[in-house]
Amino acid sequence: MDIALPVIPHRYIRRVFLCGFLLLACLLSASIGLAQTPLNLPFFDDFSKPSGATGEQPNTALWMPGSGVYINNTMGINQPTVNIATFDGLRANGLPYIQTNQLAQDYTDTLTSQPINLGAMTASSGVYLSFFYQIKGLGEQPDGGSISILPRKSVVPGDTTTKFDTIVNQPADSLLLQFLGKDNVWRNVWAIAGDTTNNNFIQTFVPVTNPIYFHPGFAFRFRSFGRASGPFDTWHIDYVYLNKGRSPNDKFVLDAAMRQALSPFLKRYTAMPLAQYLVKPDAETADTITTDVRNLNNVLNNLKYNFIVRDEVSGRVLQADTLEATNRFLIGESALLRKTVRPISARSLSGATRAVLRYEYSIKTSDEQNPTIPGSVLKQNDTISTRAVLDNYYAYDDGTWEYGLQLGPRERVAVRFILNKPDTMAGVQACIVPFRTNQTGQPFVITVYGNTGRSNNGKVDGQPGPVLYQKAFTMQYPPSRNGFINFQFDRGIAVKDTFYIGYQQISTIDTTFLRLGFDKNSPFGSQIFYNGGSLWEQNLANATSPNNAGVNLLGAFMLRPVMGGKGTGLVTAIDEPRPQIPLQAYPNPTTGLIHWDSQRVNRLDVINLTGRILHSVEPSRGQQTLDLSHLPDGLYLLRFVESDRSAIQKVIIQH
Repeated sequence: MDIALPVIPHRYIRRVFLCGFLLLACLLSASIGLAQTPLNLPFFDDFSKPSGATGEQPNTALWMPGSGVYINNTMGINQPTVNIATFDGLRANGLPYIQTNQLAQDYTDTLTSQPINLGAMTASSGVYLSFFYQIKGLGEQPDGGSISILPRKSVVPGDTTTKFDTIVNQPADSLLLQFLGKDNVWRNVWAIAGDTTNNNFIQTFVPVTNPIYFHPGFAFRFRSFGRASGPFDTWHIDYVYLNKGRSPNDKFVLDAAMRQALSPFLKRYTAMPLAQYLVKPDAETADTITTDVRNLNNVLNNLKYNFIVRDEVSGRVLQADTLEATNRFLIGESALLRKTVRPISARSLSGATRAVLRYEYSIKTSDEQNPTIPGSVLKQNDTISTRAVLDNYYAYDDGTWEYGLQLGPRERVAVRFILNKPDTMAGVQACIVPFRTNQTGQPFVITVYGNTGRSNNGKVDGQPGPVLYQKAFTMQYPPSRNGFINFQFDRGIAVKDTFYIGYQQISTIDTTFLRLGFDKNSPFGSQIFYNGGSLWEQNLANATSPNNAGVNLLGAFMLRPVMGGKGTGLVTAIDEPRPQIPLQAYPNPTTGLIHWDSQRVNRLDVINLTGRILHSVEPSRGQQTLDLSHLPDGLYLLRFVESDRSAIQKVIIQH
């Protein structure tokens, strides 16, 4: 059936088109005008109010979007207030700026302010920009050297406005501050090269006196220069303040602020399965939650504070306390806050299968009336909170890494977990940190170990024992800086009392070493065990000895066992452990002939690095040697199998 459409005269089409075009032009003009509306003085940001879904991006009301700077409260040491801005060689998505050249040096993170109106200012207005900076903190040390602030054509991809950059005379990593003039040219006004570290933040004042900066579109930016292939050459800034009527002696702001991250809500973990927690809530809940408050004022400051615990899943408030006691503390002093917490009962969660406990301190101080900075701005650093997750996994980390640690080809790491009741393990979550070159697809091994000792009322002895499960996986990066990848097991693994999760790098090529995220702020480092060849050592076991022997890593690997897997899994007699002969070959490297000590090996597979089985042997009774001299030089995997355990070992053949 044909449908007749009405004929519209051309004059109406032209009129409608013209009206639509004018409307679109007005909307574009309005949006451009809104985007270019400059900020007025004062400009202040202590990064306590970040942007982004994860809260790790600079506040876009103050800073230009698209920055690779990382907002956090974990990478610095003794920061002035809660949260800092961290510069390194990673983009906002957590991947390196350059992955094709592991030694590449270039400009990395850039933090650019929104336009600021300085049109009415003069050299006599006393305009100063102040900020605190720190070299390294808990990140990686920038290299030292000398720098000169000289003009150079920009080589940053996509940056068409930059006309001036820092020239590095010697191999030096640096942090640079630039001002934008009325001629739309960025000029260098301050720079510092990597040098010795300092556990405190250093305050710096930069005057604004050149008439070329007194215009309505003034802006400033910080830029870091260093290795662009990973989280190298780390810088931190905090408490950025631009205002008129200042001087180099204007060091104090009428502000008292929260600072340090809250201590863990749980006594033994930062997260654990809810079903395991509810077995012993009193034993699993920390006695107190602590943090501190920093006085940035030059007078005594009065302090009162509140403490609250809320379940974000149900919305229920589980604890709320107001402390009326008043503390008074001087300029530069920090007041310790300590609050007793109450265990969470099953009844208060009303049959929930998971809970996310948001626990928070908020303070009320005498800094709320400020003659230069609106009080509401200073109030944003008066609250600090964190979360304790009660779901289906264990964790010792706070969800953020400060560095990535690697293992050599013969090294193993295992992390201990202690259960309140038997459970089944479904897999592992791991946070892998990108370093140097793209390592996607590199193989590594995850192992579940039993315990050689016994647990008694939470006190555990022993070390990683029989292998309960072992599987090779291929490396992949998480979608964000602190993201986790799920490595699923092919069956549920039954565990009881105490078990260990370990990982081992397969490749011996340095550029393909796997770097696992490491939380340097975690207090649970004693749960790490290290094996450099054949013996397990407990981390921090000898930290107080005179010669400081042993393994001494302060922090926790971001390796999380996921519980609740289906199936009976592989059950071993963990309650009655017997001495286990290591499943390993020697010598290593070898010219071809290998030996092993166990007489119970019933299969031995020789595997290349692509996963193909080259040779499979079922040793005869009493056989404890095998000749592999027919294989070419290289790295191979040996898989030993007994009736109730297995093990994978790397072996090097060198004729």
